[in-house]
Amino acid sequence: MTSFSRKTAPTLLALALFGSAAQAALVPPQGYYAGIDKPKTGEGNFTCEAPPKPYTGPLQFRSKYEGSDKARATLNVASEKAFHDSTADITTLERGISKMVGQYMRDGRPAQLDCVLTWLDTWARADALESTDFNHTGKSMRKWALGSMSGSWLRLKFSNARPLAAHQAQAQEIERWLAQLAEQTVRDWSDLPLEKINNHSYWAAWSVMATAVATDRRDLFDWAVKEYKVGANQIDDQGFLPNELKRRQRALAYHNYALPPLSMIASFAQANGVDLRAENNFALQRLGEGVLAGARDPIHFVKRTGQKQDMKDLKVESKYAWLEPWCALYHCVGDSLERKHEMQPFNSFRLGGDVTRVYDPNAEHKK
Repeated sequence: MTSFSRKTAPTLLALALFGSAAQAALVPPQGYYAGIDKPKTGEGNFTCEAPPKPYTGPLQFRSKYEGSDKARATLNVASEKAFHDSTADITTLERGISKMVGQYMRDGRPAQLDCVLTWLDTWARADALESTDFNHTGKSMRKWALGSMSGSWLRLKFSNARPLAAHQAQAQEIERWLAQLAEQTVRDWSDLPLEKINNHSYWAAWSVMATAVATDRRDLFDWAVKEYKVGANQIDDQGFLPNELKRRQRALAYHNYALPPLSMIASFAQANGVDLRAENNFALQRLGEGVLAGARDPIHFVKRTGQKQDMKDLKVESKYAWLEPWCALYHCVGDSLERKHEMQPFNSFRLGGDVTRVYDPNAEHKK
């Protein structure tokens, strides 16, 4: 008994003092644990293309709104082409990883997984996208790419099929790189004045949240939650975001564009015991409801901006991918639920791929 007391009491005391401070490993929402849909044998007709060349240069890119006024809503065709040309390898990586992870989660072919790992490992070993020589468009590309890659990576990392079990060295290298990109993203988007915090900051926070869970980094998780709260508290009583209203004729489109990262962050926070749904009097719910109403009839956005709204983006179903996490948070009913069902499945490479498979796996895939 004396021996037990002498050796064990300090341990018990330590647990009593510090046990409550110990936090569980970060996890994604339940849908990320899904296994392979229908494992197939053989290599099929899948061909692994060579990875795009790792981008290691300065992140200095022209904006597609170059020359526009303060609303940043008028497209410059020439600068848009220059932007797409200079960022082509980055976008090819984002889209390619999302597509291949989706294929692998459907078919389970080893060649698909090997290709994903080769692409990411190639960029990780080159320390791609890490340049500190950047402009606003450049740091925007970094956080978009990070969200795409970490969002896809989560599906491999947490799948109950354990696809990464035999690839620990590559996985470790890739996660090292993702964490470094997340750390730089935090530096890129921290401490901005409130008038500069808009959808870009929300997308940065989503990329950091996805990486936080992929790498079990509580500091990154906390930063993403903090940024979410800033965003949620920008939403006014009528469900408008002041800094997106500045986009004038594209205000509704940018309100819609703000919803995917905010909804994903709130969903991931909830999975880890942090309930953000009621922040600023249920601001995220108010924002979503306002956008859905605006998509039906943009009159309230017209009144607030004094501009007829450009509805082009509002006709693209994938732009409503936020409905999956948002409906999981707020339990959609009626028209909202009906519209979600009409548009499913939702696939967004910037959110890591097929979000319907994650949030509503029993939904009938009609497309």
